[in-house]
Amino acid sequence: MTSPTTFQQPADSPAPVPREVGTVYVTGGASGLGAAVVEAVTAAGGKPVVLDRVAPANGGLHAIVDLSDSAAAAAAVERLAVEVGPPDAVVTAAGTDACGRLEDIDVETWERVVQVNLFGTVSVVRAALPHLAERRGTVVTVASTLGLKGVSDATAYCASKFAVRGFSQALAAETAGTVGVTCLVPGGMRTAFFDGRTEQYKPGPDADLNDPRATAQAVITALRQPVGCEIREMLVMASGETSWP
Repeated sequence: MTSPTTFQQPADSPAPVPREVGTVYVTGGASGLGAAVVEAVTAAGGKPVVLDRVAPANGGLHAIVDLSDSAAAAAAVERLAVEVGPPDAVVTAAGTDACGRLEDIDVETWERVVQVNLFGTVSVVRAALPHLAERRGTVVTVASTLGLKGVSDATAYCASKFAVRGFSQALAAETAGTVGVTCLVPGGMRTAFFDGRTEQYKPGPDADLNDPRATAQAVITALRQPVGCEIREMLVMASGETSWP
């Protein structure tokens, strides 16, 4: 019988050191999950920098930018790197949707969802990569449980979030050893994301939605992993989430 192997840490091996949160660029940081991430980064001793269409309520460091415009998003990153300092991490929390059947959503509205959710993510990450590589930094992309499971009346959102997850996996392979990549897969949260929808597309009164502050703490966990250790994917949701599995 073979005895089980026991792992022994080399005597001269130092303990892994959690990294400082540092300067974190947060897309969509003026509201919802993004605002919760900004709050969590501040509480962890980091410096959040918001990229959003509106300024954050606290008037913190930010750039006003429409993330559906890839060139504008990239330019905002470069401008912020000079004005407030380059990023140690990027969290792409900006997101939008368009509820309804495919034939009922006009082309411009449908494509804007993909432009914000996917192209906005890609353009910000692309512009930040040289800075992140220099610092062995971290990217946290935000997908969704609807990036794992397609549902009716959400073709644009599902397409964009499936793509974010695929982009994240490919980016992790491409930047292995230089930039850490984590894909966050959250379930529904108690945010303004559902505001403005018709009643049929709003969560019911008994829906179990997560507190975005809890999801934001998972982001901090990913950001604080020691250099060389990465959380590749995190599913974070309320225990009663219905969109997973």
